[in-house]
Amino acid sequence: MLPMEHVDCIVVGAGVIGLAVARRLAMAGLETLVLERGTAPGTETSSRNSEVIHAGLYYPPGSLKARLCVRGREQLYKYCRDRGVVHRRCGKLVVATTDEELAILQSYADTARRNGVSDLEWLTPAAVAALEPAVRCTAALWSPSTGIVSSHELMQALLGDLESQRGTLACRAEVVGARLVRDAHAVRVRHDETHSEFTTRLLVNAAGLHAQSLAHRFEGLDADTIPPLYLAKGQYFTLQGRAPFKHLVYPVASSAGLGIHVTLDLA
Repeated sequence: MLPMEHVDCIVVGAGVIGLAVARRLAMAGLETLVLERGTAPGTETSSRNSEVIHAGLYYPPGSLKARLCVRGREQLYKYCRDRGVVHRRCGKLVVATTDEELAILQSYADTARRNGVSDLEWLTPAAVAALEPAVRCTAALWSPSTGIVSSHELMQALLGDLESQRGTLACRAEVVGARLVRDAHAVRVRHDETHSEFTTRLLVNAAGLHAQSLAHRFEGLDADTIPPLYLAKGQYFTLQGRAPFKHLVYPVASSAGLGIHVTLDLA
């Protein structure tokens, strides 16, 4: 038997979600340990995305995604301002390039309104050209609340808040399973060639793309409670030289995918 150390909370995964959850738990006065199998925080999904702060245009009204996106957007902008995290409220154009796509654009406007997004504007092709001369379209929705953020600086700020509340991050610490022991979880951890166990009353699985496979290794957890995993593939291409755009530019989605987006980084 391995000796077991007890902590109030364990969060598995040190991406944006795991660090944000751990930060709030530590701020509530709970002893919090974040276990990350990588060599540093945020080396997987959290550093491989478009870093867009979304406005809440697409999600089903009343859903958690819709409510949390709209509410969280302004909280994130405030947090970035307060903590000096580099970000920019650059705005986004969602463009229709044919008359047939206008109905999809209208559905986005209707969904956004029902989600509480009140600052969308319809733009004519001439108005779009004034913002982005290289864009040709039939019409567009302008979302001034959409922006971009440095995900790495955001994670560093969240980690700083966690550690200031005496929370701990352990890297190269892979959770290999867990089981119920009386009224606590016994969490098995592999660190290089050594193994250890912790007990905790609160276990948060924020392992990103690996969350489902990890959950299946939690003894006593009903497999029917684990949501299915849906994978989608995105391709990122980098344009060398001066960027021809100053704002994000999105197409309307098709049945086959989300289309080709123009996203900007903070450089």
